[in-house]
Amino acid sequence: MPVLRSASGESQEAPNQFNQPSRKGKKAWRKNIDVTEVQKGLADLNEEIIRGGVIKEKPSSELFALDVKGDSAISKKNPKLAKKTLKVDEILAQRSAVPAVSMRKRPGDKTTDGIVAPKRHKASWVSQKELARLKRVADGQHDTTVVAKDATYDIWDAPAEQAPVMEDNFVPEPSKAKVPKSMKKAPIALTASGKHPRAVPKPSGGYSYNPMFADYEDRLVEESEKAIEAEKKRIEAEEAERERQEAAARSAAEAEAAEARANMSEWEEDSEWEGFQSGAEDDAPSKKRPERKTQAQRNRIKRRKEEEQLAKHKAAMKARRQQEQRIKEIAEEVAQRDQDKQLVLSAEAASDSGSDVDDQKLRRRQLGKFKLPEKDLELVLPDELQDSLRLLKPEGNLLKDRYRSMLVRGKVESRRHIPFKKLAKRKLTEKWTYKDFVI
Repeated sequence: MPVLRSASGESQEAPNQFNQPSRKGKKAWRKNIDVTEVQKGLADLNEEIIRGGVIKEKPSSELFALDVKGDSAISKKNPKLAKKTLKVDEILAQRSAVPAVSMRKRPGDKTTDGIVAPKRHKASWVSQKELARLKRVADGQHDTTVVAKDATYDIWDAPAEQAPVMEDNFVPEPSKAKVPKSMKKAPIALTASGKHPRAVPKPSGGYSYNPMFADYEDRLVEESEKAIEAEKKRIEAEEAERERQEAAARSAAEAEAAEARANMSEWEEDSEWEGFQSGAEDDAPSKKRPERKTQAQRNRIKRRKEEEQLAKHKAAMKARRQQEQRIKEIAEEVAQRDQDKQLVLSAEAASDSGSDVDDQKLRRRQLGKFKLPEKDLELVLPDELQDSLRLLKPEGNLLKDRYRSMLVRGKVESRRHIPFKKLAKRKLTEKWTYKDFVI
């Protein structure tokens, strides 16, 4: 409420708080606080509202009038002969600006004028017109016919309808499996050259069951050298392991001997005081103790470090300015290098299109945790060569060859073969059925 005191009731005194000497007794409680001033202000406010509105809220144009002419008849009138009005007329003349409450009776919801309203059909009923239309549709007589048209878009490529979002649901929405980024990239070949070999390599002449003597001899020598090299590596590994074990045994023996000497009593070991010389330690050179640096030395070291750092910064800025001046030249060199590289790759691809890539030599860093399986040795020794195809023993396995080819081309990651799956542990107990006896 904006105003609690009328304009006529305002006092010229300074505002002060209500005098309340103590707040500890029952008379100082909230219900005993003096509110006469507030009630008087409210009464004055209501009276102003009845008379036409709050005086402080009215503009000056409604409160005051500018008299330009003046009333000349007032000076002629005699105040003694002025007609006096009664007090009752003054009270009745004071009309309130608030409209009075209407005394007219308002009709209730159930009050009627006695006229019965006509009955209306319920909205849930089907009209005769709609019933006739439904019968025509059932008989095949359609008011409008729909002409089928060919679709101008792929109906299978339409975007899927989004499922309605369920709010305030603690169950997470089912998420679809995401396609990994590596699916869009080309597989990495595991060959040493980095080129992709053929899916089914063409075997050379040395793999034939009836090979030429020169091809067979070359392949036999190559495989023999590989076997000899592998045997040498194995022998070297065994020798290194043997030397390591001997060194470990020797160090263990020395440690045991040192521990035994330490545990010997002073009577068992020789006296060390027999050859003691009193002046032996005096000849040892005395170590010079490091002296504390002075403040001048510290300042000198600090200046030297700052100069070195400044020199490094100047050298780096100079190199950077030189590099900025050569930006165009560097860009041209990089573009030329990329172009030469593309030409070399295209030439290699053109030259290697008809040749086979050696899949025996693999890269050092292979993909996955496990290494690729070694290729089976498909070689028949000279004493095992047969003259007849009936006595021929087939070599190799097509399934293993295809699997290793996929590994080399990077199509599949190498995995370890697990022959038996680890099963859950089961606890076996014996039921005490022998106790369920009846006498």
